[in-house]
Amino acid sequence: MREKLAQAGYINLGEIFDNLSPALLVEQALSRGEGVLSSTGALAVETGKYTGRSPEDRFVVEDETTKDTVDWGKINKPFCPKAFEALRSRQKAYLEGRDVFIFDGYIGADEEYRIPVRVINEYAWQNLFIHHLLRRPTKEELANFEPEVTLVCTPGFKAIPELDKTNSEAFIILNFTSKEILIGGASYAGEMKKSCFSYMNYMMPERGVCPMHCSANIGADGSTALFFGLSGTGKTTLSADPQRQLIGDDEHGWSEKGVFNFEGGCYAKAIKLSREGEPQIWNAIKFGAVIENVVMNPETRLADYDDDSLTENIRTGYPVDYIPDAVLSGKGGQPKAIIFLTADAFGVLPPVAKLDRNQASYYYLSGYTSKLAGTERGITEPQATFSAGFGAPFLPRAVGEYAELLRANIAKYGTEVYMLNTGWTGGPYGVGSRMKLAYTRAMVTAALNGELANVEYETDPIFGLAVPKTCPNVPAEVLNPRNTWADKAAYDESAKKLAALFVENFKTYHGVDADILAAGPGK
Repeated sequence: MREKLAQAGYINLGEIFDNLSPALLVEQALSRGEGVLSSTGALAVETGKYTGRSPEDRFVVEDETTKDTVDWGKINKPFCPKAFEALRSRQKAYLEGRDVFIFDGYIGADEEYRIPVRVINEYAWQNLFIHHLLRRPTKEELANFEPEVTLVCTPGFKAIPELDKTNSEAFIILNFTSKEILIGGASYAGEMKKSCFSYMNYMMPERGVCPMHCSANIGADGSTALFFGLSGTGKTTLSADPQRQLIGDDEHGWSEKGVFNFEGGCYAKAIKLSREGEPQIWNAIKFGAVIENVVMNPETRLADYDDDSLTENIRTGYPVDYIPDAVLSGKGGQPKAIIFLTADAFGVLPPVAKLDRNQASYYYLSGYTSKLAGTERGITEPQATFSAGFGAPFLPRAVGEYAELLRANIAKYGTEVYMLNTGWTGGPYGVGSRMKLAYTRAMVTAALNGELANVEYETDPIFGLAVPKTCPNVPAEVLNPRNTWADKAAYDESAKKLAALFVENFKTYHGVDADILAAGPGK
């Protein structure tokens, strides 16, 4: 391995830890003071200043490869090739004399489409994390492993903005020509995972694969389901269903062969985690798993998942085989159903609605959820959040390319699409209450079992959505959101306000078919 790294320009390194097992990586992390063991045996770490992604510090190298293929703007900010080379040289110099941890694996479960990646870490715990989150090769594959892309993560190396042309000390830079990903200045492990996802999102459309920010599972009858949703909408929770087998919790591709997981593990939010509410995730936090930024009792090492004093973004990473009956191949058939999840803090969207093909495109492009009052400084009431494709920060190409791939697949395979509101009912946040998880699970079950296919529907007058009048194991009065509000006039006003926000957001999309535009809500 030393010779291979030297050929790539990584010279005079300290000790090289080449593809260690999880147990050895835990030992290295503990001996280096990178973390401590929790009472359940998980490795608990703190990431310091950066406890979440840093979107302002993410760049894509602009060159002949990308100048006409990347959707440049606030999300995909251009970076100069010469500045990239200079920063890469300084990062390589930083690693001289330092120990490094290597992981060789794949992004993608399908052998036809997967991309081999070599990850170089300065921290053992981050190497453990990426060992779980990417696809792990067999011994035979490892013996002949040749990486297509190299990811280098050095949290201890901080950029100098005036010198390195970065926005701050932190940087996440993707180079699709040299096939490199450089990360530095921040310890949050999610940057590695999401950079790999972004790399796949750029590469897959050219190969006819629709990349998706979604979870996926499969039923006893072999039916595959996809769950799209932004953070906090329940994507991980609802896909980890004891009655179904998990394919993956976050990132997938949809090809003519079916669905395949991009990852080898799960990266779940753990704020307010409980054994009763999310038993599969709770039980996965054991030896080998990583938990980020959770407060623990200093004597018992019991984790307090209700304590958000370090961050609300408490996370846990673990291999997918920590979930009982997970689909270890990471593959499923053509999806029978797609579920768009939103946590509507306005409390006006129906808890479940069936979407036609044009509505599916509209709400995919919108990618709506809402921020809550009090979660950020200055937010005093719910705020609508739109993220195209339910993952705009990870879409290097124009979102329309991904939307067309998804729309074509839905039509080709006859996939049904539903939208579920996992947010508020009976009023907005602060007045109403969060939709009961038991009701949401019942609606998911009904959608996937075909029990919503033959029930009577009514059309929401503001959003134009088909809302079922009945659903097994869900009170009928819950299904129509207006009926749950004591003040009906206040509901109408709030619903019209959210509808107008949808319309205003959609003005940013150009060249959208008229039938998709017409599928949105009225003002």
